[in-house]
Amino acid sequence: MAIVLFLLAGFLIGGTIQLVKSGATKFSIGLVGALALLAAAGGVAWLLPGDS
Repeated sequence: MAIVLFLLAGFLIGGTIQLVKSGATKFSIGLVGALALLAAAGGVAWLLPGDS
């Protein structure tokens, strides 16, 4: 599952870069960037050892 989250984060980071280049609104850039950070954080959290 971590690999899927990192893949998603990569696509979202690429999308954020394209939004910046195309001059999109700051809201859309921030939203996609925040989703990318959440996906990357989820991937890292998935890799951490847990009690399960």
